[in-house]
Amino acid sequence: MDVEYHEEYVMNPRGVQLFTCGWLPASYSPKALVFLCHGYGMECSVFMKACGVKLAAAGFGVFGIDYEGHGKSTGARCYIQKFDHLVADCDRFFKSICDMEEYRRKSRFLYGESMGGAVALLLHRKDPTFWDGAVLAAPMCKISEKVKPHPVVVTLLTQVEELIPTWKIVPTKDVINSAFKDPVKREKIRKNKLIYQDKPRLKTALELLRTSMDVEDSLSEVKMPFFILHGKADTVTDPEVSQALYERATSADKTIKLYAGMWHGLTAGEPDDNVELVFADIVAWLKERSQDGRVRAPSEPATYQQVSCEFSNIDSNSTLIRGQPQGRRRGCFPCGQCRM
Repeated sequence: MDVEYHEEYVMNPRGVQLFTCGWLPASYSPKALVFLCHGYGMECSVFMKACGVKLAAAGFGVFGIDYEGHGKSTGARCYIQKFDHLVADCDRFFKSICDMEEYRRKSRFLYGESMGGAVALLLHRKDPTFWDGAVLAAPMCKISEKVKPHPVVVTLLTQVEELIPTWKIVPTKDVINSAFKDPVKREKIRKNKLIYQDKPRLKTALELLRTSMDVEDSLSEVKMPFFILHGKADTVTDPEVSQALYERATSADKTIKLYAGMWHGLTAGEPDDNVELVFADIVAWLKERSQDGRVRAPSEPATYQQVSCEFSNIDSNSTLIRGQPQGRRRGCFPCGQCRM
């Protein structure tokens, strides 16, 4: 199935230029919308390309945004001054898509990987009735007791975070080595220059810690339908943490699947057969919960300033084919100026 791909830069209220992208079925309107929340240090256009293409080929409209300082977005590389900024940027952009006339009656789902799982849960908390569900792949939703830093260490770091907030002084293991099982895919990911591979910045690390603790304290407030996927052999985020979310959430519709022998990177770092199994489970869950023609009340108007926009077609094998000028395209981001 042919898939359309498009890119756009938007400006957030803080004056930061953010990269956004999307994948759409080329020949018909998507059955539902899926919004990507990528992990710490990751990005959407390359690392999550396979995810976008597979879900669009299955009939979904898929949209992603690189957080401030991540991927192709501007800002100090992988510096998270305030986690709420990431959530607000996603909320603003995702709702600008949902408010487009052709999408207002579509079901809308969040898709969060690792740290993106925390982003998805906080988006749900920000507007509890807006989202129809979430797919959470190895989500960061609680600090495992196995790796939780000692309170004294946290206190010491907190005392200097405003003095040296961007310093790369937080020791960490090689996450790429730990997250992605397939050695060929692992090296391909390592060569992706859009992925941040340096030590975490001090304030970033503290923001991740605080966010994890905040999310942990509010797991019982999760009410939307969700599907948790986690590799049993994951050493980056603890599968027991996902089990805690499943048990404590008050959602009437909740599912968890733990994959024996699989690592953290379920959709990008496993052998092909495992990846296909994971995506088959994701697509089946989304299709069961997708409804077209739903009556929706419009959300708050988007406040993004469109910066630039590009468009192309992608076939099912992800080969780029340039689009031909043919008026404003179906499914364009809400820039109102595109004449591709």
